Amino acid sequence: MTSIKNPILRGFNPDPSIIRVGDDYYIATSTFEWFPGVQIHHSRDLIHWELAGHPLNRVSQLDLRGVGASQGVWAPCLTYDNGVFYLVYTVVNSFYCKMYDTHNYLVTASDILGDWSEPVYLNSYGFDPSLFHDEDGRKYIVSMVTDHRVNKQYRGHLVLQEYSPSEQRMLGEARTIFASHEGFFEGPHIYKRNGYYYLFAADTGTGEGHGQSILRSRELYGPYEAYEGNSIMTARDHPELLLQKSGHGDLVETQNGEWYMAHLCGRALENRTDKGDRKYTLGRETALQKVEWTEDGWLRLANGTRLPEAEVEGPGLPLHPFPVKPSRDDFDGEQLDIRFQSLRIPLDETFYSLTERKGFLRLYGREGLGSKYRQSLIARRWESFVFTASTCVEFRPTIYKQLAGLICLYDTENYYYLHLTHHDDYGRCLCILSAVNNVYAEPAGYIPLPEEAERVWLRAAVDHDKLQFSYSVTGENAFTPVGPVLDASTLSDEACREGWFTGAFVGLCCQDLTGFRRPADFDYFEYREES
Repeated sequence: MTSIKNPILRGFNPDPSIIRVGDDYYIATSTFEWFPGVQIHHSRDLIHWELAGHPLNRVSQLDLRGVGASQGVWAPCLTYDNGVFYLVYTVVNSFYCKMYDTHNYLVTASDILGDWSEPVYLNSYGFDPSLFHDEDGRKYIVSMVTDHRVNKQYRGHLVLQEYSPSEQRMLGEARTIFASHEGFFEGPHIYKRNGYYYLFAADTGTGEGHGQSILRSRELYGPYEAYEGNSIMTARDHPELLLQKSGHGDLVETQNGEWYMAHLCGRALENRTDKGDRKYTLGRETALQKVEWTEDGWLRLANGTRLPEAEVEGPGLPLHPFPVKPSRDDFDGEQLDIRFQSLRIPLDETFYSLTERKGFLRLYGREGLGSKYRQSLIARRWESFVFTASTCVEFRPTIYKQLAGLICLYDTENYYYLHLTHHDDYGRCLCILSAVNNVYAEPAGYIPLPEEAERVWLRAAVDHDKLQFSYSVTGENAFTPVGPVLDASTLSDEACREGWFTGAFVGLCCQDLTGFRRPADFDYFEYREES
């Protein structure tokens, strides 16, 4: 039997919510400040997965202008009932403060890859809401509740409230189903099986102490009894395991009656912060574990332990691999590759064009890399610890306020940017701008470029915690290193001052701080993982 190799969704795909509709499996994951919102991956065998779509793809559904790093779209809950797909999610507008603003919404679609509805506002109790479809047809939203008070009444608090799909609104009052001075739960889901309501929730934060707990009750509103074996899955006492941070699970039953849990996880570098925390440049990823129900009606990992495994027994379904995506994008199509995302808003014709110059991506210079409003930037996730990314750019800046090039970034305060610009003394030149928690440097100085060199090739080579930029003016087979080897581990959850929940990206961008939108033309973008 073919096994599942974890993580199944590599590089920044946290908070998975999984469903099966017929023979098709779908997983929704968080996107935070990246646009479009929510990633949907598709599989037919739980082994092979393909990025299929982004439900929140227009400003009327999702406007993230101004939100901070690692805010935006949190913890989507994907469900299906009676021919309709439901997606519940949080938009976090403020988090690094005492009073959180966490607004919860719901969208629907009859086709998961089609157009999704305009959002219906639900509540703002807290983050990570979930939709439960009861057997009698009624629907309920379970939410965790944040508490801004200095002296909190509870450490963990969950509420349940009925939702009317016909009226598109919440009904009655929210009722507490869990309140504790000891346990803190988030990412809650409710399931019903054999007369029990099961409350499935993540425990102990999202770091290396993360875990997954289960409770149950004969009544929807409780009281809920905790399983004495909680956490049923965690890597907190086993730093040697590949899949750290494991938790935030969701359950799915196969056609053959087997059960699997999708959960977030992370793969650590050797590097540590000043506090001793390990760094995770790939962010939090998605894995699958096989689970089984015990005779007395509780859930446990099928391996008989609490430890997440890097390789798991597959369900024995017919294999369904997807075509391999090319590593190089020559920008010959009419749309950007689905793997590219932008920051906070969609990029329209005022930001980029694939038709102005056929076979090129033209980016029009917009705001700076610290902007939380209008950046002309497209990027894709790091999915491997070892890879190279490269491009070829044509750009004629006339002032130092115009820049274009290749960037590795985590958020608005943390990035390494190899770019073309203009210097008063050198003319058109090459420069590296580094930002580490808002501390800036230019580790390579300014390198003049030959006037006749219309095209400049740029490359980033990442090897775990090391990043080496290089460039060429004669072709993509003649790269010369530029600048020192940089510390790639700064682009990680633990290293960043503000953003804690996403992962590293690599991509292309263009700035024109004069406001006149000087364009840069990119001939291709290549992301190639090393074996």
